[in-house]
Amino acid sequence: MRLRVEFTTEPFDLDEAPAHALVAREVIETAGLDAVDVGPFGNTAEGGADRVLTAVDALLRKSLQAGATRVSLQVNVVDDEIGEEGR
Repeated sequence: MRLRVEFTTEPFDLDEAPAHALVAREVIETAGLDAVDVGPFGNTAEGGADRVLTAVDALLRKSLQAGATRVSLQVNVVDDEIGEEGR
């Protein structure tokens, strides 16, 4: 099974990325996931279920330890046979 995770960490700082955001991005970028896209207002990545779930666990633990007061995330099952409108 493939999963897609989308997440943001708060509080936001438009002038400089806060420590919790940098930690969260590092977790996702080093987790061996596919199609990683990081940005100032949201981040996404896809991969096998085990890798995504392991990364989500680390993402939550490490970003909260680094000062995040909220982590918003969504996890979706990715099915290549379903068109984009079906997701």
